[in-house]
Amino acid sequence: MAAGGAEAAQQQIDEIEALSSIYGEEWCVVDEDEKIYCIKISDCLDQPKWTLCLQVILPPGYPTSEPPIYQLNAPWLRGEEYTELANSLEEIYIQNLGESILYLWVEKIREVLVEKAQSSDPEPDIKKTSEEVDEDNGDDFLLDYQPVQEDPVKLLNYITSERQEDEELPSIHHGNPLTDRRSTFQAHLAPVVTTRQVKRVLEKLYENKKIASATHNIYAYRIYCEDKQTFLQDCEDDGETAAGGRLLHLMQILDVHNVLVVVSRWYGGILLGPDRFKHINNCARNVLVEYNYVHSVDESSKQAGKSKKTKKDKKRTEH
Repeated sequence: MAAGGAEAAQQQIDEIEALSSIYGEEWCVVDEDEKIYCIKISDCLDQPKWTLCLQVILPPGYPTSEPPIYQLNAPWLRGEEYTELANSLEEIYIQNLGESILYLWVEKIREVLVEKAQSSDPEPDIKKTSEEVDEDNGDDFLLDYQPVQEDPVKLLNYITSERQEDEELPSIHHGNPLTDRRSTFQAHLAPVVTTRQVKRVLEKLYENKKIASATHNIYAYRIYCEDKQTFLQDCEDDGETAAGGRLLHLMQILDVHNVLVVVSRWYGGILLGPDRFKHINNCARNVLVEYNYVHSVDESSKQAGKSKKTKKDKKRTEH
């Protein structure tokens, strides 16, 4: 490891140890190997009104040369509020280039939450928390849409300014349900090339009464922007802390393009612990394989074998 990389790695270790000591149970290690961490931040009231989860991924070059990859998760945080808070965090990074900034980020977020608690903002109506008790997991997972009369129950974390009526609704596919200890997971997939299509697909899914009643609808999408040669991507936990980030990470590893994956979870009253994340990712991967976004494990192995054989044959020819 180069000197710069070793220095960054040591700084990360020191910062994580300090944050763990400062924040105690509020600090959570999601994936030590991938350097994924999450902290639950709230206002300073005895009974907090406003809470937010900050999830960060520390790249190898942080803090010396790369910023943390972050996600802000809160049911009430969207639109202008999300943009303002994200801009504040990015300003802190720019003002402290090369320095450890996670503590500054956490305290900035707490400052915003305290200001909201002291203002006249109404208390958020938070319906879901991770692993909450919801006995209605049901057995009838209907893949055909069943429109309901009430307004959509979900709000998206972004706002699209252009009209959506002209945006074509992509085809929506459904994976096979997976059940473990009365919790059921089911993945849904749609090809998308714009964020407006993402929103349309989500709205259409939420018209299905069964999907709308899920304890969590976790989603992630990746759209390749040909003109900029970059990815437009985002994810949503929907109350299942860090699940959206894990799902997006899976899609990044698989290098899938122009697709939205939603995983619905109906909680059955028995805590699954880390197994729930495994089921979410397995459902997502299975539906991506089924609709040819990625090769199956067997096909990947065969392809790898062919690649190795070609290299060996080439070496023999050279000799």
